[in-house]
Amino acid sequence: MTARTRRCSKSSDVLHLVDAEEPHAGPGRIRIAVRAAGVNPVDWRLREGQVLGAHPVELPPGVGLDASGVVDEVGQGVEGVEVGDRVFGEGASTYAEFAVLSAWARMPEGLTFEEAAGYPSVVETALRVIREVGVRAGQTLLVSGASGGVGSAVLQIARDRGITVIGTAGAANQDYLRSLGALAAAYGEGWVERVRELGRVDAALDLAGSGVIRELVELTGDAQKVVSIADLDAPRFGVRFSGVAGSVPEALAEAVGLISRGKLHIPVEKSYTLTEAAAAHIDSKAGHTRGRRVLIV
Repeated sequence: MTARTRRCSKSSDVLHLVDAEEPHAGPGRIRIAVRAAGVNPVDWRLREGQVLGAHPVELPPGVGLDASGVVDEVGQGVEGVEVGDRVFGEGASTYAEFAVLSAWARMPEGLTFEEAAGYPSVVETALRVIREVGVRAGQTLLVSGASGGVGSAVLQIARDRGITVIGTAGAANQDYLRSLGALAAAYGEGWVERVRELGRVDAALDLAGSGVIRELVELTGDAQKVVSIADLDAPRFGVRFSGVAGSVPEALAEAVGLISRGKLHIPVEKSYTLTEAAAAHIDSKAGHTRGRRVLIV
């Protein structure tokens, strides 16, 4: 069984669970029996037909990039992994019983399948935008939309690198941001002044696409010090839109190290069954997430 969408649509009702031909691991790939799949904003953005460059859509497509599970096929040329290994990684059409992964790593000890499914794309994105925005140890990074999966990863990775972080999120998530080592500021009228009261901002990330690009440029004083992963209009303000993934294998290796050292933990806010994929997309698009959403297969 796999979740597919018949066409690109703003509505999640185009998602359907269907019987599909099983995929198989080609050269350089592995196949897993999926135990859980990550639900990412990029999933519903692609369903809507948004032009993200890195992920061209062929209809009717499967859905999902991230997954965790048990290896059951190993493609030609693949070394270092065997049938039966517990892995997490990135591939295609991962909202399914079986999925082929193009990048993977063995799951760290103590991590459940449900937890592991929430890391691959999130950590790759977090590492990429921290690099692209050019923030360094001793500087301060403002993260708009800090309580979601990417935000949770950014806050922890930045803190591990000696970067001070200011996170903005809804009122209900202020204590959560502080638990990750961030200075917290609530959304709403006056949020810019609340951020200024917390200190100088050297760089900023827009992770929510909530129409704050102009204010982030104002706070940093330089559009080149702002990166967005969520606002396709960012280039109008001279701000870089980051939508093309870097090295997922490298990101997974770093994730394993951070998790094993106790420096990275992204909670699962809610789990859904595979038949509830449409509801998961609706909730993901609504935002206000604390950590990750995943599908249990």
